[in-house]
Amino acid sequence: MGRVSLKEMKCLPKDHTATVPMCELNSGNMTMKEKDPESRYDTDQLHWYEKYLQPCIVELLGSALFIFIGCLSVIENVEGVGRLQPALAHGLALGVTIAFLGKISGGHFNPAVSLAVMLIGGLNYMMLIPFCISQVVGGIIGAALAKAVSTEERFLNASGAAFTTIGGDDQVGGAVVAEIVMTLFLILTVCMAAVNEKSKSPLAPFCIGFAVTVDILAGGAISGACMNPARAFGPAVMANYWKYQWVYWVGPLAASLVAGALIRVLIGDQKTRLFLKRL
Repeated sequence: MGRVSLKEMKCLPKDHTATVPMCELNSGNMTMKEKDPESRYDTDQLHWYEKYLQPCIVELLGSALFIFIGCLSVIENVEGVGRLQPALAHGLALGVTIAFLGKISGGHFNPAVSLAVMLIGGLNYMMLIPFCISQVVGGIIGAALAKAVSTEERFLNASGAAFTTIGGDDQVGGAVVAEIVMTLFLILTVCMAAVNEKSKSPLAPFCIGFAVTVDILAGGAISGACMNPARAFGPAVMANYWKYQWVYWVGPLAASLVAGALIRVLIGDQKTRLFLKRL
């Protein structure tokens, strides 16, 4: 091994939050490698507030903002635009919200997403219930804000942006299947683009937003394309509209279980997969 002079070996700065060089032994030569700046967010070094409380606050805030925009896009939908306005509003709002809040909590804003991420090891199981409560409360706040800024007539006509697409019992089966498949598409996008190490992408926020947009464009007429229990629950509370509410819990949560199984067994990386991996 060649000698390395003291000038080439630099001490780490005292401020561990800065991007610091690390020495790496490679083929007998000492080279300098930049440490990932995100490593300073190691959860073992975080204050309890940043580790437990702040993510819940962010999930509540993000859910409220996303669901406010989503509800308003339905309530104030311009006649003739159809599903395009809600689809774009939901997708863009979710993508932007994940982009600026996702580094703190993961940017779930959806109990079904949190369940799936927990199942593949991306979320501490102790945080699942606090996350879900925060998201549901955020949904109620977002729907309440949408009601506050809307005229009473528009709010009532849209049932508070609660889901009224299912016309009868004969349509329930199709709605449940649609919610499962559309939510599965959304959750796989989240898990593979933002959690799975092998397929992570810096464009994850916008991929997730696009997934929501295409889901609403494709299946909005079948089930409303909710894909999110918190998105369905908040408007239902504010409009007191509970018909077929269970569809928007059973469908997305079932999709979470399917997504977790797919990633854990088949399409996850070495760290995530439970079987058929190098020991």
